[in-house]
Amino acid sequence: MIARRSVAGLVLGYGLLAALPALAQDEVTFGTNWKAQAEHGGYYQAVATGLYEQAGLKVTIRPGGPQVNHAQLLAAGKIDFNMGGSMFEAFNFVQNDVPMVTVAAIFQKDPQVLIAHPGAGNDSLEAIKGKPVMISADARTTYWQFLKVKFGYTDDQIRPYTYSLAPFLADKSAVQQGYLTSEPFAVEKEGGFKPVVHLLADAGYGTYSTTIQTSWKLVNENPELVQRFVDASLRGWYSYMYGDPSPANELIKRDNPDMTDEQIAFSRAKMLEYGIVDSGDSLELGIGAMTDERIKSFFGLTVQAGLFPADLDLAKSYTLAFVNKKYGMEIKSK
Repeated sequence: MIARRSVAGLVLGYGLLAALPALAQDEVTFGTNWKAQAEHGGYYQAVATGLYEQAGLKVTIRPGGPQVNHAQLLAAGKIDFNMGGSMFEAFNFVQNDVPMVTVAAIFQKDPQVLIAHPGAGNDSLEAIKGKPVMISADARTTYWQFLKVKFGYTDDQIRPYTYSLAPFLADKSAVQQGYLTSEPFAVEKEGGFKPVVHLLADAGYGTYSTTIQTSWKLVNENPELVQRFVDASLRGWYSYMYGDPSPANELIKRDNPDMTDEQIAFSRAKMLEYGIVDSGDSLELGIGAMTDERIKSFFGLTVQAGLFPADLDLAKSYTLAFVNKKYGMEIKSK
């Protein structure tokens, strides 16, 4: 593995290369974390508006789903880039000696939420301490650990989450997990009311989310290609969030016929309202921003929760060589 400083040096020439006519497009495959949706909008925008093509790339977006494990396909070399969920994945790669690396963080805030009924006394995360909460098995080893450390939640509060809204809608005292851009919309449609929404990121849950992952092998052997993919993706996200999102939305609906215009509009509006993509460090460093300080701080929480050893080699989990360059910010200013 080459040092981060060396990687940065290798990609300095990208600006010059990008100015030259593309001779042949490099074909790469990017795996997403679920079926096509607004939360993938920037990547679809980069395809639809030719941003990847301008960067000399022919990008195939491979949608995820319940039976798809793109992290495994990335580790096996079957795809070139993967959409990571959170920094937990990056730390797990290191702990299990999987040579994958996070090269950008598209979501500055993880969209994970807890939702509750209005008027039920669950208007704060503190108020939910000691009360039943419906969460998934995956949640137990991720954000639930944050809630235990920060708010004193205990495992005896856990109730199984069945990925159905029916139990929540039937019980006014119920609290369950959700995604800012999804479950609140479904509750409004199916239940006819707006739920109380607690965004964990605004309460200190500091992981990055919707990251771009690739292999250390690709970073070491072809950092210029990695830079082109990251840069075009960032421009796609600026275009999707601050420009006309319709080119991406058409491709999203093509890849996911069940997706509706109303759901897409709700999701994009919430990402803008809550600063999911663009807030904090990205306001100064550009979309995709990551910092050593923030990653170390979040890692400290995972150590406190007993999830990872304190001596885990964080330098193997991410690199800042491809981000924090303010790339694409001029699109926002227009």
